[in-house]
Amino acid sequence: MNENLKNVQAETVQSEESHGGEYILEVEHLKKYFPLKKSLTGKVQVYVHAVEDVSFKLKRGSVLGIVGESGCGKTTMGRTLLKLYDITDGKVYFNGEDITHYSKSQMRKLRPQLQVIFQDPYSSLSPRMTVGEIIGEAVLQHKIVPKNEIRDYVVKVMESCGLRPYYYNRYPHEFSGGQRQRICIARAVALNPQLIVCDEPVSALDVSVQAQIINLLKNLQEQHGLSYIFISHDLSVVKHISNEVGVMYLGSMVEKGPTDKIFDEPLHPYTKALLSAVPVPDPRSKMNRIILKGDIPSPANPPSGCKFHTRCDHCMEICKTVSPEFIERGEGHFVACHLYDEEQKDIEKEQG
Repeated sequence: MNENLKNVQAETVQSEESHGGEYILEVEHLKKYFPLKKSLTGKVQVYVHAVEDVSFKLKRGSVLGIVGESGCGKTTMGRTLLKLYDITDGKVYFNGEDITHYSKSQMRKLRPQLQVIFQDPYSSLSPRMTVGEIIGEAVLQHKIVPKNEIRDYVVKVMESCGLRPYYYNRYPHEFSGGQRQRICIARAVALNPQLIVCDEPVSALDVSVQAQIINLLKNLQEQHGLSYIFISHDLSVVKHISNEVGVMYLGSMVEKGPTDKIFDEPLHPYTKALLSAVPVPDPRSKMNRIILKGDIPSPANPPSGCKFHTRCDHCMEICKTVSPEFIERGEGHFVACHLYDEEQKDIEKEQG
């Protein structure tokens, strides 16, 4: 009996070590499908494969940038992680806890720790509420501070986000896009979250304002020890704020690694094509632009094997039928591409 108890305790410790610890978020084979077409009997015949088998880990206090073309599943992945969408398959661990099958009431208790900043600061703020009410609503709901201290608390949060105290009784329509995004950030930060999903938070703003918002996010991260998942299609912004970068294509993550490795030593052909499209400020430098052939396939009918094979110049026969595994090519640098299969086998032979 004592031996069985020891085994259970050992398994529990092992589970806690494998999920949690230095990682605030762990995602294993995440999938999200949306029904597209139903039969006369109501059975779903066609699904949109919005997110397909995505896995990664996020360290505490770090920023993971997610990049890719429009429609590649970046936003859907972020919302599925927060369980704003139901998870079709896979596992999500937050602080070592499996939240995959959490009910709405369980998630409601967890909501203050998991926040989101939406892309459009114009549509994500209620026009009928003042700034103070917008920021203070969830603070009151989750009882972050006593009711009689809410105004003082909200004003402090506003000031930390670059908002004047006298904005408290003003309405969103009185502010510019950059100020509205600051209100959105203040609303998220007010709940003392541990993780914030930033869903293209600067794409709707002027370039000069983008820099201010990015610097604000970095300052808040340092002050509060926040972790971010930063979703963007702007590679220069991602490079500035992220510790690690994940590259998505048609719902799948094709490469992930430290920011400097992704930008200096990209491995996947799609990553190389993305980086070749980044403008260079020096007019004298020549850009070796990689033009991808064809169009993005439909997520309702994705290609077999490697999803990128229909547009890849390095396509081999195996790419058309076999989906590549996500393998580690360097410390923390992962890639899903058959070009590196043989090299991986050689490495495993040497280690074996």
